Amino acid sequence: MLKGKTAIVTGSTSGIGQGMALALANAGCNVMLNGLGDAAQIEAERVKMEKDTGSKILFNGADMTKPDQIEAMIKETKAKFGSVDIIVNNAGVQHVAAIDEFPPEKWDQIIAINLTSAFYMTRLTLPLMKAAGWGRVINLASAHALVASPYKSAYVAAKHGLAGMTKSVALEVAQQNITVNAICPGYVKTPLVDKQIGDQAKARGISEEDVVKNVILGAQPTKQFTTVEDIGALAVFLCSDAAKNITGSVLPIDGGWTAA
Repeated sequence: MLKGKTAIVTGSTSGIGQGMALALANAGCNVMLNGLGDAAQIEAERVKMEKDTGSKILFNGADMTKPDQIEAMIKETKAKFGSVDIIVNNAGVQHVAAIDEFPPEKWDQIIAINLTSAFYMTRLTLPLMKAAGWGRVINLASAHALVASPYKSAYVAAKHGLAGMTKSVALEVAQQNITVNAICPGYVKTPLVDKQIGDQAKARGISEEDVVKNVILGAQPTKQFTTVEDIGALAVFLCSDAAKNITGSVLPIDGGWTAA
């Protein structure tokens, strides 16, 4: 479906980002991975993804708080693959605290990684997409781009900002065969969430099943996790010709969380 296209997926060495990178590679994309982690493990995953999908996979460890490193990653991707057709702005971090106790350095970090990095990625790749006459920008937002939770002021602010940027940029490039959309997951089954389930069960003195149903998935009417495969499939669809008239959309995939 996407043979010959090239995607950069930020924050793609684990979790949701890795799932989207794998889905795009399975659809025929060359993929530039990016993220944190053990170098040997990242290389092993890169080799495995390349072997399993038949697509070309590279890795760049750009720090998403550093605009010069973001620019260098984009230039490397263009040099190695010949184009940058798709970007997935997925890199993100979280910190939970009341705003009057929120460390300013954590606020700055969350805004830089969750929002400002998407600005730089988009600003620097749109000229390449315009020149090619085709492009796809996918911003990984969150249900928190649509609703708020207490103690997550920086994260909610960043994700609301990402939703707004999605709409604005979509209007700017609406007639240039470039679409810009945001995917807004609810709770996703990842190793990080698995650890939270066990920790919450011990802290609350309840079963892991009760934690999943009443705590983690309390806000999701379906009482089902979104999976990385679900999100990957949606990302591939948004890159397809069938989605060419879907742009400026902020698409929940949250088990009905934001329908209430």
